[in-house]
Amino acid sequence: MKKLLFLLLSGTILFSCQDGKKQEYEVVKNDLRAPAYPLITIDPYTSAWSMTDNLYDSSVKHWTGKDFPLIGAIKVDGVAYRFMGTEDLELKPIVPTSEQGEWYGKYTTTKPATNWTDISFDDSSWKEDKGAFGTTENEPTAKTNWTTENIWVRRKITLDEDIQGKHIYLEYSNDDDAIFYINGVEVLNTGSTCNKNAVVKIPDNIIKSLKKGENLITAHCKNPVANGLLDFGLLVQKEMNTALEKTAVQKSVDVQAMQTHYVFACGEVDLKLTFTAPLFMDDLKLMTRPVNYISYDITSNDGKSHEVQLYFEASPRWALDQPYQESASESFEDNGLIFLKTGSKEQNILAKRGDDLRIDWGYFYLAADKKNTTYNIGKSDMLRKNFVNGTNEDQANKGENDAAKMALTCNLGTVSSSLGKILLGYDDIYSIQYFGENLRPYWNSTGDQTIVGQFHLANNEYDKLIEKCYNFDKELMDKATHAGGKKYADLCVLAYRQAIAAHKLVQAPNGDLLFLSKENNSNGSIGTVDITYPSSPLFLYYNPELAKGLANHIFYYSESGKWTKPFPAHDIGTYPQGNGQTYGGDMPIEEAGNMLVLTAAIATMEGNAKYAEKHWDVLTIWTDYLAEYGLDPENQLCTDDFAGHFAHNVNLSVKAIMGVASYGRLADMLGKKDIAEKYTVKAKEMASEWMKMADDGDHYRLTFDKPGTWSQKYNLVWNKLLNMNIFPNEVAQKEIAYYLGKQNKYGLPLDNRETYTKSDWIMWTATLADDNATFEKFINPLYLFYNETVDRVPMSDWVFTDKPNYRGFKARSVVGGYYIKMLEEKLKGETK
Repeated sequence: MKKLLFLLLSGTILFSCQDGKKQEYEVVKNDLRAPAYPLITIDPYTSAWSMTDNLYDSSVKHWTGKDFPLIGAIKVDGVAYRFMGTEDLELKPIVPTSEQGEWYGKYTTTKPATNWTDISFDDSSWKEDKGAFGTTENEPTAKTNWTTENIWVRRKITLDEDIQGKHIYLEYSNDDDAIFYINGVEVLNTGSTCNKNAVVKIPDNIIKSLKKGENLITAHCKNPVANGLLDFGLLVQKEMNTALEKTAVQKSVDVQAMQTHYVFACGEVDLKLTFTAPLFMDDLKLMTRPVNYISYDITSNDGKSHEVQLYFEASPRWALDQPYQESASESFEDNGLIFLKTGSKEQNILAKRGDDLRIDWGYFYLAADKKNTTYNIGKSDMLRKNFVNGTNEDQANKGENDAAKMALTCNLGTVSSSLGKILLGYDDIYSIQYFGENLRPYWNSTGDQTIVGQFHLANNEYDKLIEKCYNFDKELMDKATHAGGKKYADLCVLAYRQAIAAHKLVQAPNGDLLFLSKENNSNGSIGTVDITYPSSPLFLYYNPELAKGLANHIFYYSESGKWTKPFPAHDIGTYPQGNGQTYGGDMPIEEAGNMLVLTAAIATMEGNAKYAEKHWDVLTIWTDYLAEYGLDPENQLCTDDFAGHFAHNVNLSVKAIMGVASYGRLADMLGKKDIAEKYTVKAKEMASEWMKMADDGDHYRLTFDKPGTWSQKYNLVWNKLLNMNIFPNEVAQKEIAYYLGKQNKYGLPLDNRETYTKSDWIMWTATLADDNATFEKFINPLYLFYNETVDRVPMSDWVFTDKPNYRGFKARSVVGGYYIKMLEEKLKGETK
């Protein structure tokens, strides 16, 4: 078997030894301090991150922020060092949320008197009903429908025990702005950040007010748009013993496209740890193989040999939505591999839908080479104690609930160097419900594969795939640097796994690819068109078949007659249930323009319009809608309405014009010359009118009817990339010159109304620049934001430009839009 040895030198070179022969892998280090570091990236459910500078400073977390406990430790000559994760903080409910038990509260939607949080307040005129309160149509946990802008809730609670001296936490869910009080004292103001099952420690002074017997929790929630939710309860921390207090010293971390590399000093040895997800988009079976690697390389740093053991521990929470759900774990061996398997007892497949949810069906697996590896299942304190003390107490090959933690120990012996790997994966059995039919994951679309077989493939192909990953990482960094500079490249690299793993690839009953996004941290919609549009450059660049997979479900929805409006749907449901649009409003101009431009971009990448021809009838309907209503849009939803809906949207009008022009381009590629001329002329006429209506001297307006306003006209980028020539280049350059004077420390605001921005749109706007120096003037402030933000979450695309905070959204696929500049370079190369 080939051996790989990873040695990081000055962050630039990695060496590998294969069959005793040294081979060099050049790695250009990513200089960005990532807001969060990707570790395991398979799909929206199996998505694990480190959200701290050091891998051992906090628990490994799902992108939602909930713990995915994964602990790593090394023992060197009997001394244990923790290098990954933290020892579990175990909490139990003492006042249940709606997901843990039934509760009732008094509520009003009319602003009450200022003393409404007091225990003595008279709430006899308030209504009483079951919590949680929210939009019951789209919030699965909401028990009482709440559709007004504001709600005030009073919940009397009874504590059966004295909790003084204990650590108490508030667990809460809110959408949008919420303030929580305990016995009249404010505990938490969430601001405008939405949360689901979030936990915050209650200060000691407030805990002192919580007496045995009756107490009061009150909350006010404001929901200006879309769905609402308010839920809360209390948790108490269980007593726990720590066995892995001593940590290694992290020396470096480096994020590449497919790999994240860590280096630690662990006493007399150094540990190199690499997380690898071989997400090659030109091999869809491999891309969807639900197995990732953790590779380790141990080297003595004092020239001596040392007795070394490695310990990896995983929690059933990788296969649970909530920690209180019942679980079961087991072990087995197969053809030289040890497997540890865990999942929920209930196994209610595809039953839940929503945003801040984790999978609770199917099974999570750890696997390792049987040689020199031992395993155990049980309670975490027992597993860790055994590792630290070198004992084998309470050995078990299965367990349930608190005793279902799983541990692998790699006994490396007395060595000066050693290397190996473990494998992590997930079998979700069925991934998506598509118009009533449950679909398997793409890797098992025909139902003839097994998860054990996928692990064996991953194990057997490890050496080959690791080499491919290093080569890909270097090639991507080089190409992105050439296209837009090193800081641009660093951002693209960080976006790669995030963008892909925010999707699930399945095969439709008619054989179409369905590359379905989950609208992470915005509303949980599945297959959202205005998520597809910004994310598409990455997939257009690497595999247009995946770009088609972003659109096929929307075409089917209209062509099947299930969606009858003369513009595309916004989505086909709430992830993972794609049974029809669930979003509360339509985006007629937005989604029609998105679909037409995407289809034209696919045709450009493929050099033919066969895909468009297949969907010509519905494309015609959408185009005619844009031609009639797109120039001066009426008041309607669009992707940039964060500061409120408005009519006469100038950038939305650009999208409509680009949509009409795209149809003309497609008609020309299909030899429909009369149709091509008609719609191309129409697009140019619309553009001419647009220039008159939007002109505001040295720039163009936010809305046609409001002089003195401005906005990013990022939709113009397709006029440039696809060589449409609908707008003269002077339009874009006038805007670019104006934007340079509007930037803040962390970038260009979305428009004049607020200081926040969208990072994907900055990338598109910057690509309008005629030279790289100007392009980088827009990228550098954005890079600075990600390098300095205090909000440690997977890359957000909705961020402030005047402070290092994100406004909302995280872990979304739209960061695939960062590849717009690389796409421009590729298109230039193909047209030379």
